[in-house]
Amino acid sequence: MNRVVVTGLGAITPIGIGHRTFWENLIAGKSGIEKVTHFDVSAYAAQIAAMVKDFNPADYLDKKQARRLVKFIQYAIAAAQLGLKDAGFTISAENAPRVGVYIGSGIGGIDFLEDQARTLHEKGPSKLSPFTVPFMICDMAAGYVSINVGAKGPNSCIVTACASGTHNIGEAFRVLQKGDADVMLAGGSEAAITPLGLGSFCAAKALATVYNDSPHAASRPFEAKRAGFVMGEGSGILVLETLPHAKARGAKIYAEVIGYGMSGDAHHITAPAPGGDGAVRAIRATLKDANISPENVDYINAHGTSTLLNDKFETMAIKTVFGERAYKLPVSSNKSMIGHLLGAAGGVEAVATVLTIKNGVIPPTINYEEKDPDCDLDYVPNIARKQEVNIAISESFGFGGHNAILAFKKYTPEA
Repeated sequence: MNRVVVTGLGAITPIGIGHRTFWENLIAGKSGIEKVTHFDVSAYAAQIAAMVKDFNPADYLDKKQARRLVKFIQYAIAAAQLGLKDAGFTISAENAPRVGVYIGSGIGGIDFLEDQARTLHEKGPSKLSPFTVPFMICDMAAGYVSINVGAKGPNSCIVTACASGTHNIGEAFRVLQKGDADVMLAGGSEAAITPLGLGSFCAAKALATVYNDSPHAASRPFEAKRAGFVMGEGSGILVLETLPHAKARGAKIYAEVIGYGMSGDAHHITAPAPGGDGAVRAIRATLKDANISPENVDYINAHGTSTLLNDKFETMAIKTVFGERAYKLPVSSNKSMIGHLLGAAGGVEAVATVLTIKNGVIPPTINYEEKDPDCDLDYVPNIARKQEVNIAISESFGFGGHNAILAFKKYTPEA
């Protein structure tokens, strides 16, 4: 099977547009969480979110598309374009059939759905937009990206809630391993901070509701005073290539993808399996796929949602797999700064994991003040840590019991 490498990074995030700005703010411990201002949240239990700022769709789309397309599609196109530019790769008529797109979303075009529901109620079905279905369905990020950049290879969208981005990268990795494409754009995109999106997660009692007056303190993974997650939005896209293809064109290489594992909890629609059972099996599957042992892993980019059960059971899963080594293994959560990007989380966090390996700096878990006895590992509290990372794993878990893990390694020319 082909070795697969990362050659480009695209990021649209609450703490920066482009992977360089995102990374600078991530290792600086900057929070992107603020009071929601683009609709009235006075009646909402949670009134804060991590929103993308300073994003201009006209930088990536023509005027008609910039005006028409829903945000999760805009974010995906922008991240894909940034990734291709970073990779120095141009899609042409000759190579297009060998370039694919796997981009997931957990929720899709909920903003357009809300708008059209109002139209239906107020004006009747004859006034509904013909774009209602295309803009609502999750696969349209992958579809529009392929149209926008001209990629004619394998094209798909895996929807596994908050594991969507990671599953799409993992499956794109498999496509390249098998030789069914030379290049894949893979990750996730989400834009669900809307009245219905925010209200629905409030109704599920999943969000932090006690930090409305201190938004930057609201997301505190693994910390004793954590009280729920904070919604985020954005997109993270990796440009993946087979190693022979990347070498043939002289591409810069950030890291190598060496493993991918997944599992199902078969337990509950929202709560993780007790003890992190599903996470344990997914991590072990990833290590087996990568042909590495627990001792080889230098860092874990945790799912780390800041919810009571996820952080407790994710910690338990790490201790089950890594044993005593778990206490010496740095674990941190990007969500402490960017919130939970839902279907885009795995994509953006994969970008962060690759940059951790490339730069030898581990992003912190901010807002870590008081230790929870159930969460007793090294969460890289509050300050980034300079440390060489040869192998890292990135973890994602989604509603429905979907678990997905990726393993990345510092690239070396020899096997």
